[in-house]
Amino acid sequence: MERRNFLRNISGAVTVPFLLNGLPVKASGSQLFFSAIDDDNENILVLIQLNGGNDGLNTIIPLDKYNILAENRPNIVIPENQILPVNDTLGFHPNMSGLRSLYDEARMAIVHDAGYPNQNRSHFRSTDIWTTGSPADEVWTTGWLGRYFEDLHPAYPEDFPNSEFTDPFALSIDSIVSETCQGTLTNFSLALTDPLSIAPLSNSAQDVVPDTPYGRELEFLRTTIAQANAYGKVISEAAELGTNAGIEYPGTQLANQLRAIALLISGGLRTKVYVANLGGFDTHANQVQNGDPTTGDHANLLQTLSDAVNAFQNDLILQGLEEKVITMTFSEFGRRIRGNGSFGTDHGTAAPMLFFGSCVNPGIMGDSPLLPDRPEVSDGVPMQFDFRSIYGSVLIDWFGVEPSIVSNILQDEFTHLPIVNACNNQTTSTDDFGEIAIDAFNYPNPFIDWTTITLDAPGGNVRISIYDTVGSELQVISNRDLPQGIHEIQYDGSHLAAGNYFIRIITEKQSRTFGTIKVS
Repeated sequence: MERRNFLRNISGAVTVPFLLNGLPVKASGSQLFFSAIDDDNENILVLIQLNGGNDGLNTIIPLDKYNILAENRPNIVIPENQILPVNDTLGFHPNMSGLRSLYDEARMAIVHDAGYPNQNRSHFRSTDIWTTGSPADEVWTTGWLGRYFEDLHPAYPEDFPNSEFTDPFALSIDSIVSETCQGTLTNFSLALTDPLSIAPLSNSAQDVVPDTPYGRELEFLRTTIAQANAYGKVISEAAELGTNAGIEYPGTQLANQLRAIALLISGGLRTKVYVANLGGFDTHANQVQNGDPTTGDHANLLQTLSDAVNAFQNDLILQGLEEKVITMTFSEFGRRIRGNGSFGTDHGTAAPMLFFGSCVNPGIMGDSPLLPDRPEVSDGVPMQFDFRSIYGSVLIDWFGVEPSIVSNILQDEFTHLPIVNACNNQTTSTDDFGEIAIDAFNYPNPFIDWTTITLDAPGGNVRISIYDTVGSELQVISNRDLPQGIHEIQYDGSHLAAGNYFIRIITEKQSRTFGTIKVS
């Protein structure tokens, strides 16, 4: 019997990891192994997964497209005079004053419209893609952080913890482990809900294990129990030593998760990755309350997120820990541009990712969301940044991973984004990124059959693709090296149906997405 099947059988469910007093183990398969990752880095990454698909257009609101929002989601759009403005083009939902204060203090970054080519609108499949970092047409069984940890510690869980690595590599503050940390054999994260109430597991059996498949699985189980007990002891000690600096956290589940994370960091736990969750973002109905778009399910969720993160960041600041931690949100997709008539929105495409901490480059990355003047019912927000480039940039600039290794962990076509700054003398790229968005346009626009794409290439490989409004990559127009300078590339779009499309250009350090219209 395979080890993964053994664990599934004794846990009683295929999709639920085996629970050891809330410290789960799950097995899966992959053939990806890498090398040359910095193991001395002590930086910490906190992930907040927004489950259900967050409506980015009601989170970070494009003020310059307000007329489009008002026309296409009239019973959902936030009244313009209640939006918390950032500048002339963007504003926060009115329930996000806590995050707005972090933004004003230069402790927050907004990355516009993260997604991936050929967007899948299934919760389950898209969550798989986001947690594994796979292409949309491939199924991977290891998480993007699991592959990072597996390169450092390919023998895990055997002989862990040990004198050199006494602490768990990752913690999911939840009842199940995070798929982002799934390795080939086991998950590198442990799941716990309360670090102050961990009870040891019984592991008293001392009989000789038979040299059979069953015996080997039994030995693995005993090793896992011993490991859970050892890690539980370290976690409990850190929790007892830690503090929350007198910060009064809100009484929400997310706030309790972040409070536990701050407590463990304060107590000296050397865990590198923490994962928290906030569910409820699948707002097909009751996203807002009838008659008051500033209230409803989504407003409550954004209030929960904003207040919890604000308390967490203030906790870290007061304890002098903020330069050790960056926090990142992600969700499996955004929502559609048009409302659905049920005071809600349906599954869409791209959405913003939010970063917090004094070690992120504060401000806004990317253009205001690209919304067609007359969106169709199925249209989503087009992608500006591939989420794997965001993940990879964090691995490079926060965890010190070599770019070539990041390409193996995630994808070959990778754009390095300046999300992390050089605080605390970390291993951050010193390249001059210049403008993130490449200078490009097409003419004529609208076009009938042919249009010319003009771009100012920085030199090197340039990939040009055309997408439809549901996030599908329809055609790679060009993918080749171009010398530095102005280039014109003709595109024959005669085969396209009339409608809205998006041209996406990617170079090593720049990207650009802009809209175009095909007419009959």
